[in-house]
Amino acid sequence: MGIRSINMAQAKRKLQRTLSPRNGSSTTTDVPKGHFAVYVGETHKRFVIPLSYLNHPLFQGLLNLAEEEFGFDHPMGGLTIPCSEDYFKSLTPLLREAEKKRFVVPLSYLSHPSFQELLRRLRKSSALITLLVA
Repeated sequence: MGIRSINMAQAKRKLQRTLSPRNGSSTTTDVPKGHFAVYVGETHKRFVIPLSYLNHPLFQGLLNLAEEEFGFDHPMGGLTIPCSEDYFKSLTPLLREAEKKRFVVPLSYLSHPSFQELLRRLRKSSALITLLVA
């Protein structure tokens, strides 16, 4: 079993074919924009996850497994991931980590009042930021 690399456009087309409503019914009404539903484990537990996960190599590996096992005809009418629920839950922190953004700012910004105010607001909001000073 080899892991193939697929780009975002290919993954989106696969999902559109897989998740397209069957017999005129729509199961995507409770999925927020920018997200999609997957079914995981023996009980087919439903998870709603961001589309950004499609870019992550771990999730692409799961997509390849799903394609090998089910092709494009998923029994739940949505994307079924052939792994245990516990395994999928253990992957989500890794997938979430990839969503974090990293910014590099010049050292001169540190003394600028606007930048200091931004840092104060971020500290108050408990936002997790990574700041690299160049």
